[in-house]
Amino acid sequence: MDIASVVATINSFVWGPYMLALLVGTGIYLTIRLEFIQFSKLLPALKLLLRGKKETQGEGDITPLQALTTALSATIGTGNIAGVATAIFLGGPGAIFWMWMCAVFGMATKFAEAVLAVKYRRILPDGTMQGGPMLYIAEGLGLKWLGWLFALMGAVAAFGIGSMVQSNSVAVVIKDHWNIPEMVTGIILAILTGAVIIGGIKRIGKVTEKLVPFMGIFYVTGALVILATHLSAIPEAIALILKHAFTPIAGIGGFAGAGVAQAIRYGVARGVFSNEAGLGSAPIAHAAAKTNDPVRQGLIAMTGVFFDTIIICTMTALVILTTGVWKNGLTSSSLTYSAFEAGLPGIGGFIVTIGLAIFAYSTMIGWAYYGEECIEYILGIKARMPYRFVFCAVIALGAFQKVDLVWNFSDTMNGAMAIPNLIGLIGLSGILAKETKERIEKALSE
Repeated sequence: MDIASVVATINSFVWGPYMLALLVGTGIYLTIRLEFIQFSKLLPALKLLLRGKKETQGEGDITPLQALTTALSATIGTGNIAGVATAIFLGGPGAIFWMWMCAVFGMATKFAEAVLAVKYRRILPDGTMQGGPMLYIAEGLGLKWLGWLFALMGAVAAFGIGSMVQSNSVAVVIKDHWNIPEMVTGIILAILTGAVIIGGIKRIGKVTEKLVPFMGIFYVTGALVILATHLSAIPEAIALILKHAFTPIAGIGGFAGAGVAQAIRYGVARGVFSNEAGLGSAPIAHAAAKTNDPVRQGLIAMTGVFFDTIIICTMTALVILTTGVWKNGLTSSSLTYSAFEAGLPGIGGFIVTIGLAIFAYSTMIGWAYYGEECIEYILGIKARMPYRFVFCAVIALGAFQKVDLVWNFSDTMNGAMAIPNLIGLIGLSGILAKETKERIEKALSE
């Protein structure tokens, strides 16, 4: 058996039903321990975003809003465009319902990650903040070796899923539509990414604070225009989602059909891949927030899953279903491209192409910081700047490589990050619940 087959086998386990059940199960457990916080506190949490932009109380590197947009820059990516389409192709319309369920419970998980990240963060010798699962596992649970293992897998995953596969995805799309050589795209992306990440988390925060709202509004506006011209088809699309979440759907046209088990599996898998709740990546960004209240930052972090999956992924799904192209046998970004082009001929495809490019670029910025913090935890501050240059070089390299093996390997590392992170979340759930109960009202009133 060659190395590609070995990695593919490991990957199928890491992202298999047991792991997905553990991820969602942890979200359900935390939802109960936190007294259904994502239902009772979502609206107040959304209001906190306006105050989070100007928050200056407490130690930290960036504002709470910038911490959220940095996390969203890495989270909102190809999963919102290609991942949703893949879920529908493999699991049918019902898969979207299970994406929603994954997001609902994932909000509690993301809240927990951010609270613990801020609670157990530390100040480095240069005055910058460091935090994330590696620290709350090591300091909170006392399992330093497990925190180190998380950091190692995070640093490795960043080179793959956060750089090579992103630049490759953009380069292929741009080559197909505008005939620009992959190497040129890779070099440009490396330079653009370097211009941001060389300046560290403060520059990253300033850029993502503007880039993330722009890219979200740009993409969602395009989707809303299409849905406005297909209003009569929206009720049927929603009915398909709800009906086939619990009943099989037969093959139609180029769509092969799907059972309930497939709808659950692919809906949950794509949901987790899109919003990253439980993987342990986003809390690294939230740990840098300039705040003196872990619970307040947790509430702000929770809204990230709402924006990513409930809003952006839903927009993609409704466009695909209302335009009817989901029956044509296409998958991944080709299906989303076809749906937008059908809804807005001549413009829709442009929206998806630009959306993919911006989403992938933002993912590279966010994951550069995640990887840097992970390698910094292992090797110290001296590794920070070399890591940034290597990360940019890998972006350029990935644009014109065949990255199937890299994708599978980094995907495995990305998923494997969740194991130590979930151990940390479950092990510290008592402290988390106590912290939340004591601080929640103060966090919302200040």
